[in-house]
Amino acid sequence: MIWTGLTIVTALGSALVAGVFYGFSGLVMPALARLTAAEGIAAMQAINVSAVTPGFMTGFLGTALLCAAVLVAGWFGRADGWAIAGALLYLVGTVGVTILANVPRNDMLAALDPMAADAPAAWMGYLSGWTLWNHLRGLAGLAAAAALIVSLL
Repeated sequence: MIWTGLTIVTALGSALVAGVFYGFSGLVMPALARLTAAEGIAAMQAINVSAVTPGFMTGFLGTALLCAAVLVAGWFGRADGWAIAGALLYLVGTVGVTILANVPRNDMLAALDPMAADAPAAWMGYLSGWTLWNHLRGLAGLAAAAALIVSLL
């Protein structure tokens, strides 16, 4: 019973985070791309600051902790290969990509003066690179949720 509950909550957390990333890829980033570079940079800088809130971080990192619990359960033979794959997909594909690809881009953007002469070129590079990695982490979160659900069937 505990294992089923853990798996369901972990799958829901993975799907929730994937949905946030889907919203960014499908709605937010295309809207920001329509703004001038200075406006887009300023808006994304504000978004990046407001993203580090208890609500989002609880879902994002809380799901990572639940995935770690799934891996521990796997170590003791309580989780099957689907659940382990789901946990690894989230940890590597969602959290790992965030740490290694999206956060460094956000840090670069945070230091960028929206009015600087090189800002438009930097913004275009940011938009394409950040969004590509965001697609990947969103797909990884969705695949993680699917694998975790399959493990319950």
